[in-house]
Amino acid sequence: MANNPSSSALDAVELGPLPSEIRVRGAVTSAAAPSDHPSVAALVTRFGAGIVRHRVSAGDQTVVWVDPKQSLEILTWLKNDASQLYDMMSDVTGVDYGGASVDVVYQMFSTTHKRALRVRCELPANALEIDSVVGLWKSADWLEREVFDLFGVKFRGHPDLRRILMPDDYAEGNPLRKDFPLRGRFSRAEQTRRALEQDVERFYTATDLKHGGTPQQVTAGGKPAEGVD
Repeated sequence: MANNPSSSALDAVELGPLPSEIRVRGAVTSAAAPSDHPSVAALVTRFGAGIVRHRVSAGDQTVVWVDPKQSLEILTWLKNDASQLYDMMSDVTGVDYGGASVDVVYQMFSTTHKRALRVRCELPANALEIDSVVGLWKSADWLEREVFDLFGVKFRGHPDLRRILMPDDYAEGNPLRKDFPLRGRFSRAEQTRRALEQDVERFYTATDLKHGGTPQQVTAGGKPAEGVD
C-alpha cells in the first residue's frame, strides 16, 4: 500500500474487520513458583488444594485462582493475618471468556507490606454464586452490585444486592456476558415501546417535570402519539 501513490490508510476500511487473535482461556505471561510471592507460598501452605493455580501476568502481577467454596475463608485470612494484611480492596470485577464459566476477580493491596495480589474464583455458568466480601471491605459493596448487574453473579450475604447501572426492571439480561447481543435481546421497536411505557416519575423529580415538556406517550399500537413532545 505504501508503494502505491493512489492508496491511503483508509483503504483498509474497505477490507472490513480482521479476525481477532485467538487467545486461549487463562493464557498468561509466565508460570510462577510459590516462592516468587510471599502470599502465594503462605496460601499454598495453609489452604493446600484450595489454591487451584497461580501465575504471573503482565510482567509482575501475581494472580491466584482459589476454590470459590473457600473464597470467603481465604480472603478473610488474607485481610486479617499479620503476615498478609491486605487492607485495601481496590476492585471486584468479573470476566467472561464466552465459555462455561465466569471469573470473579479481586484486586487487593497491602499498605503494610507494600505488595499487591489478584485473586480469582472461577464459577460455573449454571451456578453463578459466591460469598460477599462486603463484611471485610466496605469498598466491595457497589463493586459487587456491578458484577451482579452486568455479569449475573449473586453474592451471598450482600446487604443490598440490586442492579446499580441498569434499571431494576431491566429484562434483557446481563450486558457484559459474552452471549449478550450487541443491540440487546429485544428488537429496537420493543426497546422503544418499553422505554416509552416507563413511568417518568421514577426518573425525574416534580421540578424536572414542571420545567420540561410533556412526556412522550405511546399509543395502543406501540407508536408515539402524534403532537406530543
